[in-house]
Amino acid sequence: MTNSFGEFTKAKMFLVIGSNMTEAHPVAATFLKNAVEKGARLIVIDPRRHKLVDFAELHLPLKVGSDIALINGIMNVLIEEELYDKAFVSSCCVGFEELKENVQKYPPEKAAEISGIDADTIRKTARILASVKPVMLCYTLGITEHTCGKNNVMDTANLQMLLGNMGKECGGVNPLRGQNNVQGACDCGALPNVFPGYQAVTDSSARKKFEKFWEVEHLPSENGLMIPQMMDGLVDGKVRAFYIFGENLANTEPDIRKVEHELASAEFIVCQDIFETETTRFAHVVFPAAAWSENDGTFTNSERRVSRVRTASNPPGYAKPNWWIFKQIAQRMGHDWKSNSAREIWDNEISMLAPNLGGIKYDRIENDGLQWPCPDTAHPGTCVLHQHGEFACGLGVFNPVEWTPPAEVPDEAYPFVLSTGRRLYHYHTRTQTGRCKGLNDLLGEETADISPVDAKKMGIALNDFVRVKSRRGEVCVKARVTHEVPQGMVWMAFHFREGNANWLTNPAFDPDTLTAEYKACAVALEKV
Repeated sequence: MTNSFGEFTKAKMFLVIGSNMTEAHPVAATFLKNAVEKGARLIVIDPRRHKLVDFAELHLPLKVGSDIALINGIMNVLIEEELYDKAFVSSCCVGFEELKENVQKYPPEKAAEISGIDADTIRKTARILASVKPVMLCYTLGITEHTCGKNNVMDTANLQMLLGNMGKECGGVNPLRGQNNVQGACDCGALPNVFPGYQAVTDSSARKKFEKFWEVEHLPSENGLMIPQMMDGLVDGKVRAFYIFGENLANTEPDIRKVEHELASAEFIVCQDIFETETTRFAHVVFPAAAWSENDGTFTNSERRVSRVRTASNPPGYAKPNWWIFKQIAQRMGHDWKSNSAREIWDNEISMLAPNLGGIKYDRIENDGLQWPCPDTAHPGTCVLHQHGEFACGLGVFNPVEWTPPAEVPDEAYPFVLSTGRRLYHYHTRTQTGRCKGLNDLLGEETADISPVDAKKMGIALNDFVRVKSRRGEVCVKARVTHEVPQGMVWMAFHFREGNANWLTNPAFDPDTLTAEYKACAVALEKV
């Protein structure tokens, strides 16, 4: 997030695109709904009429995968009607002429043809967005989990720069992170192209710094593999072993049958987790790890806030803190890592190596934590990025992008679009929530959500069993007939092993980020 959750209460307007906040991020959604109750305005762009739409003055139920066409259409209106922030664009941005030329190809009528949102609504949306300063844009996986996910993200930034909403309180581009501490994992280098603090592995000076600190030689000078490449490598032998830490790949990756074949092809798999999962079935070794409440450490949330986590109870049985397990393995491989606690690891290593975390020390985050960048111990942390139009690269760069359709679109054999996401009562593959009886009472199985129009046409009633089939597999689940879902769509989650949407999803990926297109694939539907 460029901005902070504390700003929600003061915001004048929200644009929420590709985010079912009330179910996927219920705490953040509460902040937003409270703001709307106090007078903030809300526009929701999403194919489904999920519960957040009840709070919106305008809902744009676009076709799945048409975000870029719609955003480009909105920007077309802003430029043609001269509603954009000319002062911000001229003084703080570059590439405007290229953006203008690109969005001229997306007049409202063209954008309407692609997105399914009529031209007048596109014009109305642009005029509303231009009338309020600033607007806070929020998105989630509905933007990123496409073969054009990277371009979707860049276009949201294009829109906010064009409106002059960047670097301002209650503005910005605010992705709500999909998992707890995924921000912290990325900050600490759990990516194939950067060291901690987003220092590129291709940067020789960064490599030298880490080689010296870690007392090693010849760190790789090229980017590593991403998960889809690693999974493929298990089959062709380019990757021989996996160390899977706190992830249930056998349920979360697209096309489960393909994933199971890949995991079964590995020579050696280590899993480190708090419970046995569908993935630990493939493991040769399983290390029992302490859960979050049994650990000291830090979490970094969506707003870049590093907060303390304290031990509430002792780990059961042989379970140990994750850092301790890693240290023991390193010791047996001949390395003596000096840090002997989560605090020492943070204070003496992470904050020493990552400039944007340099001022964050344990004694400074006893209460409400600190937001990076925080370069030194006198720095108060940063609530809003890019203030005064000063971007990390200098000026903000417009990146014009073209709309591209999903990798798989409906046809005669598979006439429905399957889109996936999360439901309120469970989290991911239920490794934790599935062991909670009360939550299973509230939601004990998966359903296929379909529109009343499609249900009537096919003679399907609530709780009838239906078969959902893609080119990769099929599942049999109960139907949930709901006005939330538009005609022609089937919506499912991946919380349950039986009926998991990922038996169906398409292993097609964004060419740059290699994020899977969980939000769009073609399926057939029939009553059982």
